[in-house]
Amino acid sequence: MTATVDHSVDSASVDRGSATAPVPVHDAPRKPAGPAPRTPARRGLLGTSAGRKAVMAVTGAVLVLFLITHMLGNLKIFFGADSFNHYAGWLRTVGSPALPNRTVLTITEIVLALSVVLHMWAAVSLARRAAKARPVKYAAKRKSQANGYATHTMRYGGVIILLFVIWHLLDMTFGTVNPEGGDATPYARMIAGFQPDRWWVALFYLVAMVMVGLHLRHGLWSAFQSLGLTRRPRVRSTLQTTAVAVSAVLVLGFVSAPVCILIGVVK
Repeated sequence: MTATVDHSVDSASVDRGSATAPVPVHDAPRKPAGPAPRTPARRGLLGTSAGRKAVMAVTGAVLVLFLITHMLGNLKIFFGADSFNHYAGWLRTVGSPALPNRTVLTITEIVLALSVVLHMWAAVSLARRAAKARPVKYAAKRKSQANGYATHTMRYGGVIILLFVIWHLLDMTFGTVNPEGGDATPYARMIAGFQPDRWWVALFYLVAMVMVGLHLRHGLWSAFQSLGLTRRPRVRSTLQTTAVAVSAVLVLGFVSAPVCILIGVVK
């Protein structure tokens, strides 16, 4: 008798097997991938503090060189009208006849204007970056050259200097606000611009030059610090004296002509 194999499956065993079988895990629907996080763009030289300090140094050097040459030119007024007018005329004919008149002077004016704009931009951006890096002020302020009087007057001094430059151009260059007008000689405009009845112009000039001196002293000292020259006490003292002396000479050189015209020494 042949045994038969029942190939049927007991429904109960199937149910038990299904109950103990591992439950298949279905993958959760994936969210669509969003845009990849932006990586910070590489900043060029002007985007770094070092680059902006370099801009301040270069433009500052250009402006200091201009101030020195301009002061020396102003001192020619003590040699008389012919010397001063000849100097003013020479500025307009530099490079002639190879170049048209006023070419070099125009290029110089453009370079100076760009230097002023870049210098102000670098100074403001560095100040804002420093404020963001240190939002909470120190509880105790240390008295130092960098936190001295010159630093606290940088902002207001810059505004005064800017206003003075605008006035000075209208007065001495274009003659718009000068009593002699734009057709007068440079010597005549200079003398008329600082007459006793216009004492307030001389006072404005004096205040602006003091602000220039403070800026120059602060700028020279900052340059010495950036170059690492202020570590030794003796050298530090010498450089402090140098910065003050250079600034004082420049201020005295600029204000000497207006003051002498105001008191009648130069006529």
